[in-house]
Amino acid sequence: MYFIWYIIIGIIAGFVAGKLMRGGGFGLFINLLVGIVGGVLGGWVFSLFGIAATGIIGSLVTSIVGAILLLWIVSLLKRSDIS
Repeated sequence: MYFIWYIIIGIIAGFVAGKLMRGGGFGLFINLLVGIVGGVLGGWVFSLFGIAATGIIGSLVTSIVGAILLLWIVSLLKRSDIS
């Protein structure tokens, strides 16, 4: 059952981060990937600051923050034209 929640939270987090960072989503599959990777990244960043997020809302906030960070890092890499 938790796997389904991770997918739902990942989709929502990826969608919200896409809206905040670029003004639009990337489609269901890419939103899911951005949200899941963002959840891992957000969890790692939050743990560095000693912040523990619990529950569905905490997981959602963590995933959104991580997804925004991920999209920001990707945009920096795109600007620097690293080939």
